Amino acid sequence: MRWSLRLATLAIGLALVVVLLGGWTRLNDAGLGCPDWPGCYGTWILPDDHSELSERHPGVVIDLRKGWIEMVHRYAAGTLGVLILLMSVMAYRQRHRHGYPVALSYGLLLLVVAQGIFGMWTVTLRLLPAVVTLHLLGGLATLTLLILLRQRLMRMVQKESHTSASPWVRLMLMALFVQLALGGWTSTNYAGWACSDWFYCHRDQVVDYDFVAGLNPVMSVGPNYEGGLLPAEARAAIQVTHRLGALMLFVVSLLGTAKLWCRSGLRRPLCGYWILLLTQAGLGVANVIWLLPLGLAVAHHAGAVALLLMLMHLNSRARVAEQEINHGYLVAH
Repeated sequence: MRWSLRLATLAIGLALVVVLLGGWTRLNDAGLGCPDWPGCYGTWILPDDHSELSERHPGVVIDLRKGWIEMVHRYAAGTLGVLILLMSVMAYRQRHRHGYPVALSYGLLLLVVAQGIFGMWTVTLRLLPAVVTLHLLGGLATLTLLILLRQRLMRMVQKESHTSASPWVRLMLMALFVQLALGGWTSTNYAGWACSDWFYCHRDQVVDYDFVAGLNPVMSVGPNYEGGLLPAEARAAIQVTHRLGALMLFVVSLLGTAKLWCRSGLRRPLCGYWILLLTQAGLGVANVIWLLPLGLAVAHHAGAVALLLMLMHLNSRARVAEQEINHGYLVAH
């Protein structure tokens, strides 16, 4: 059990690095920094200078910086895959132990294999938005399931009874994942700069939003999708939809907070969650005002991941609070 917990903790840390590196890769337009997969220009380690690669790939513009960004992301993702494979082997060895999360361990292995396939399709399908968005969500889902796995292992070690997750925290998590998907769709369609005003889309002109084209997951890609292909009206529709998703998340979070605030043990994580949520909203506004500078865009991506971590912590605390309520009820009766 100690080794299971250590592996789970290490995998969570590495998954966090992989998710952040994925955002760094996308925001640096390095998704096609390597035109092939799983290597880069036919090699596993890029040379110091591109002259050698230029001889093997005549007529191809080689950007070693973008290639290295993409390869570091692949190295980290591959290492994470090995860790999750080890966790699956450990789950197989512990399969007869009551309560061990065997199915969750196997599910994580299947998910990381799917992530590898989506990583390949990201390159071979030339940054198709639906594939890139699903790849982002798959990374976040991997991080979420790893945290859930560690929480279950901790409950086994501490011999805690099983309690179901709070339905309000689940609802907040669902709303957050919808907003994460909309944020990924905004980023992969290069729609982050589609609106020039933080409240309206364009203050001085009427925008004819094209939601049909903007929210179409099977649009034509062309030779590649780097830089985006959608017209301004479709990108504006994507940006506005992302803002509506943020409003939806605020409403759901307010309702959830109102329902959970009565539990004193949840007030601190709820306050932390709201600090992060308001900071994230401020970063979104700043990105619109200053036209998506790299530093602010990376901070906005990291803020979304921090919100997910905080909600998973709130989910764990809500289970503990539910146990305490149940224990108090049993003692009283």
